[in-house]
Amino acid sequence: MGELVGIDAITAAAECIAGFVLRTPTLPSPGLTAHLGVPVTVKLELLQRTGSFKPRGAVAKLLSLSDAERAAGVVAVSGGNHGVALADVAGSMGVAATVVMPESAPSRSIETARAAGAIVRLTPDMTGAFALTEQLVLDGLTLVHPFDDPVVIAGQGTVGAEFAADAPDVTDVLVSVGGGGLISGVAAALRALVPGVRVWGVETEGADAMAAARAAGGPVPVTLSSIVSTLSAPAVSQLTYDHVTALVSDVLVVSDADAVRGVLTLAERAKVWTEPAAGCLVPAAQRVLERVGPDARLGFVLCGGNATPSDVTAWAQRFDLL
Repeated sequence: MGELVGIDAITAAAECIAGFVLRTPTLPSPGLTAHLGVPVTVKLELLQRTGSFKPRGAVAKLLSLSDAERAAGVVAVSGGNHGVALADVAGSMGVAATVVMPESAPSRSIETARAAGAIVRLTPDMTGAFALTEQLVLDGLTLVHPFDDPVVIAGQGTVGAEFAADAPDVTDVLVSVGGGGLISGVAAALRALVPGVRVWGVETEGADAMAAARAAGGPVPVTLSSIVSTLSAPAVSQLTYDHVTALVSDVLVVSDADAVRGVLTLAERAKVWTEPAAGCLVPAAQRVLERVGPDARLGFVLCGGNATPSDVTAWAQRFDLL
């Protein structure tokens, strides 16, 4: 197992990015507490710049680059949120950015990245997006990987450090998993700062690269079919797999329909607008409670809110939820 990101790196990242990102609120959710029957606290990363946690890692990485690496321009592969965050952060720093996304990425994410000044390259699918990104790196651009980078993981870990400071009494924290950068950093912070805390990963069927890796004993490619493009990594990395293996209790997989149902529950009960990448935490929480019992105090990292009303309406109609 490789070296894991430690709390010192996360603390340093927090100092580094403080002037560029929001310290988002951590609040009790009376509605979710009533819905689930145990105390629930939510970390509102959907209020972050560009609507997700992603600017934390992007800022940390860009600030770590040399002048030459920045001058070469940066490139990222993204299902939506990482690309938008990099485009925004790079634009604010005067760094040229290229974002590679699959055609399934949310149209608003594509438009937002372009509006921030990035060049957006579209590919038929996520596997092709990773392949094109590799080629652009060979051509000389500087890679800002969405998850396979300890600097990015430390940046995302600042979410966990803030959560620990604001809600140190949580017993079980649920975190969405795409490539695993967020949960790796959050788990590293929480496990260092909150004695006895359990961290649970959540994926959707057809975007379950971490669950597949855990079953196989290491990263393996998965066939992507989930509507949740923002969780759709074609494989996790050895780095994120090692963090999850060491620090995370389990990775739960829920259906797309349940993830969308979770979006509706979060809107109705918690009064927050999320994307299915966050909605999937609600059905997973029921399963966590079945395993840990009724004395749990849950924490949700609501990772992003970049779904449009028309997106959510279309998904809800597709799954007969309206």
